[in-house]
Amino acid sequence: MRAYVVADVFTDVPLAGNPAAVFLDAEGLSIDTMQRAARELNLSETVFVLRAEGDADAEVRIFTPATELPFAGHPVLGTAFVLGEMMGLEVVRLATGAGIVPVALTRRDGVIVDGEMEQPLPTWEPFERDEELLDALGLGSARLPIELYDNGPRHVYVVLGDEDEVAAITPDLGAIAALGAFGVSCCAISDGHVKTRMFAPALGVAEDPATGSAAGPLAVHLARHGEIAFGRQIEIRQGAEIGRPSTLYARVDGDATRLQRVLVGGSAVVVARGEYALD
Repeated sequence: MRAYVVADVFTDVPLAGNPAAVFLDAEGLSIDTMQRAARELNLSETVFVLRAEGDADAEVRIFTPATELPFAGHPVLGTAFVLGEMMGLEVVRLATGAGIVPVALTRRDGVIVDGEMEQPLPTWEPFERDEELLDALGLGSARLPIELYDNGPRHVYVVLGDEDEVAAITPDLGAIAALGAFGVSCCAISDGHVKTRMFAPALGVAEDPATGSAAGPLAVHLARHGEIAFGRQIEIRQGAEIGRPSTLYARVDGDATRLQRVLVGGSAVVVARGEYALD
């Protein structure tokens, strides 16, 4: 039997945010078993914790119901909350497929209430199939250039004029999946608050309640195009349309010529513990 914990991430109340399952000891499990377990749990991501070498406190393998990801935000943050509590750490360093991700934890009265991860720096390029993507989203145009970012997983950003446009999107998930294995973040900014929805059907996630790996590149995208200042923290709201309201915070330090740090944070709460019969 393998012990696991479920944490709702990017929320401070149960049954909101984005749930992640964290298997606390995955030593000896095959990749096939990990993938099948993630498919059975059917959460956006499931994490398997392994012993790490070097500077990391643990190694993590991250799976959606359909595939393994080198890095993902909400499972990393959720795992840091769980391991930070178990190990009494102020900073949890997790070895991912995209490198070591440190997560700084904040406690109040001895309880972890917030975490901030320093994400891998993304690269970006124009998204060449922008008209097909707009058609799949049922949109006529975007307010900023549509670009693809890569920080382990890949995300395409479609910035719209206001929050109502984002809320009204009815995507053709089959058409989006046919364009490639990436997430599509549709968003609008108002007074430093960003409303976003993220669709990743080719990765087994129709609509994600909270996407930490997309939050960092989103801040980069908005800063590069002059929508926010470098160094300014933004609040990202996601998940309302699927009944899982989430709040994420993101900041990019540096300037348009050189990124220094990409930081993404939020809260998490453990909502379940159990065991699974995995070999």
